[in-house]
Amino acid sequence: MLKNYFKLAWRNLMKYKFISFINLFGLTIGLTCCLLILTYILNELSYDKYNKNADRIYRVTRTFYDGNGKEMLNLSTVAPPFGYYLPTDFPEIEKITRLLNNGTTPLRYKDKLINEPNVYFADENLFDVFTVDVLKGNPKTALNEPFSVMLTEETARKYFGNEDPINKVLRANDQFDVKVTGVYKDFPPNAHIHPNILVSFNTLKDSAVYGAENLRTNWGNNSFFTYIMLPKNYNIESMKSRFPAFLDKHMAGNYGPNQPSKFTKLDLQKLTDIHLYSHTDYEAEPNGDINRVYIFSAIALFVLLIACINYMNLSTARSALRAKEIGIRKVVGASKKELVAQFLSESVLLTWSAIIIAFVLLYLLLPWLNKVSSQNLSVSILFKWQVLVPLFLAPFVVGIISGIYPAIFMSSFQPVKTLKGLFKVGGSSISFRKVLVVTQFAISIILIITTVVVFQQLRYMQNASLGYDKDHLITMSYYTQLNDQYEAFRNTLLQNSNIKDVARSSRIPTGRLLDGMGAQVPGNDSMVPVKADIRFLATDYDFIPAYGIPLAAGRNFSRSYGTDTSNFIINEAAVKAIGWKSNDQAVGKDFKYGHFSGHIIGVVKDFHFESLHQAITPLVFVLPPPSQSFYNNISIKISGKNIASSLETIKNTWQKFLPQLPYQSSFFDENFAKLYDAERKQETIFTTFACIAIFIACLGLFGLSAFAISQRVKEIGVRKVLGASTTTIVSLLSKDFLKLVLIAAIIAFPIAWYAMHNWLQDFAYRISMHWWVFIIAAIAAAFIALITVGMQAIKAATANPVKSLRTE
Repeated sequence: MLKNYFKLAWRNLMKYKFISFINLFGLTIGLTCCLLILTYILNELSYDKYNKNADRIYRVTRTFYDGNGKEMLNLSTVAPPFGYYLPTDFPEIEKITRLLNNGTTPLRYKDKLINEPNVYFADENLFDVFTVDVLKGNPKTALNEPFSVMLTEETARKYFGNEDPINKVLRANDQFDVKVTGVYKDFPPNAHIHPNILVSFNTLKDSAVYGAENLRTNWGNNSFFTYIMLPKNYNIESMKSRFPAFLDKHMAGNYGPNQPSKFTKLDLQKLTDIHLYSHTDYEAEPNGDINRVYIFSAIALFVLLIACINYMNLSTARSALRAKEIGIRKVVGASKKELVAQFLSESVLLTWSAIIIAFVLLYLLLPWLNKVSSQNLSVSILFKWQVLVPLFLAPFVVGIISGIYPAIFMSSFQPVKTLKGLFKVGGSSISFRKVLVVTQFAISIILIITTVVVFQQLRYMQNASLGYDKDHLITMSYYTQLNDQYEAFRNTLLQNSNIKDVARSSRIPTGRLLDGMGAQVPGNDSMVPVKADIRFLATDYDFIPAYGIPLAAGRNFSRSYGTDTSNFIINEAAVKAIGWKSNDQAVGKDFKYGHFSGHIIGVVKDFHFESLHQAITPLVFVLPPPSQSFYNNISIKISGKNIASSLETIKNTWQKFLPQLPYQSSFFDENFAKLYDAERKQETIFTTFACIAIFIACLGLFGLSAFAISQRVKEIGVRKVLGASTTTIVSLLSKDFLKLVLIAAIIAFPIAWYAMHNWLQDFAYRISMHWWVFIIAAIAAAFIALITVGMQAIKAATANPVKSLRTE
């Protein structure tokens, strides 16, 4: 029986090749989109699940609050003493391990000198917590000794080629020799962290590196990723409820007479939740976003829904062609159930063909998606039984969803009427198909609006006034080896007339402002703490002019004043946060920040140090004395003329003063562009899938218009005989479909507004959604619909009326 159904299904598909092709094409595109997005979603959901004990591992996070109880900083890292006290106070912790990011570290081996990214200090028991394949060395002992390191397979090959790396010595930062004690396989792409080199945590105990005393007592350096492993099915809420008492016990005195638990909080974050749910102010690597997964899931379902609606419309559009076939089948004894099974077999067969082609297209298009999403997606993620079983069932589900309405509709034809040629489609079925078209175009209009809003927000962020000059800036890392010869280094650069300024700072714009200490200002009788959160930036004399940051009051740091290392500059946001009435009132005030004391000598206008996701934060500029090096970056302002000569001068000067360290620089514009990578990718994906959805919707509209016009052939012939022009007939046939687009727009507008209003809340600085965006989206949909319907309407209107009337 089934064989017969599928044989007849194949014959019918071949008999109506054009409509079958359109159906197949629409379903193939829809299923390809679904498979592409499914691959992306499965990869996003798989992060860190490769770890054997993934469900038992948690990351310790820390949140800080200001005097008003407002959250001011949320970090995925904590201070080093937590690694010592947590296991002593919480014996249920089975394992605790830590990682400290050393950032980009210069490494030398013989004549190879490389700036190595992703270098981490790691506890010796790291491999007891994380599942990592160790290829060489003993995972239990490789990180026991100070100044021992383990390399990824790729990193080892980069330095040593085919040589055995074990016991080889690398020179780090031109300060320390480290011995290779092991090689491990690269962390999988779906890990939230990817260390290229692991340095023994015991190295930090050396006083020249960090110091054992600092590891036990420094509560201020919140830079350590700390992971704990708990027993199976452990209730973490019981541990979290004891954290406040734990903080008050061990951090007493860190917040004066106040309870530490009122100003800081510890939390636990499940390892497998980090990638999609963690958005702290400092992460090991950029994370994904569960909202993005939801958005792309909705897009996949929308596109597939449009493709299914397509099939319904096109199948019912050709129902008139199959009316006599259905009548004969019923006369010779076919039951309604058998006819339904026959029509469903056609839709299932078509869907199976579509999904097979979709898998081929998936393989071809996956490199594009990898490029757009910056992922390392593979088809292999689909080859798991948990995925393969639903994929095997998908053609049946999609086929039944697509074919159930046409099957029931066509199997209900009355054989007497169909065989006498009196078959006529009822109004209710037409109404249902109109609902389907309205749904298609509502989805399309929503996607058009979201694409335009994402595009506008991205352009706004890229072109917004930042409050400083980002053009013609070159940035590079600063090393302490330059301390004693910095002025000579700077003066050598400035001998090139195309180099305008050279400046040092602890951070540079486009980064995050994470450094903070307590501020105090004059009260009635003494200095009183500022309740607001004020971050700090260590700079030299030249930072503000190099970035062209305008002063609102007072002056910049100056070499003419020997006391400026005790003075401060703040921004306008800090003036407001402190409560001073004007910028001029702030100048000259006593100010204390951490262990620095002095006066405020200037106020700069507010500028966007961070991305437009974040509001401008209160900021204080500190000029540290030469004995205290807070600097991590060098910024060089060039004129924009003869850029090649300027870059050559910078490189030669670096190699003259720091020959032992690799030269590496970047244009500031590159850093700025990276700020909005996620939005740029989202825009590309939105645009692509919006175009696909509209295209498939047009196929559906093509089917409905073909059906409607075929039902009105005689009417068109009569109108032409009575003198109706082609324009009149085209207008008559098109207006009904334009009404459907109008209804779709009315439904789509509030849904699109709500969705994009919520999306824009993630930005501290954002566009306003203008009414004309919605109107343009509706007009665009109407124009596309008009072209789709108009082609068939013109064809019907220009046909010879004699032929259509003769068919009566």
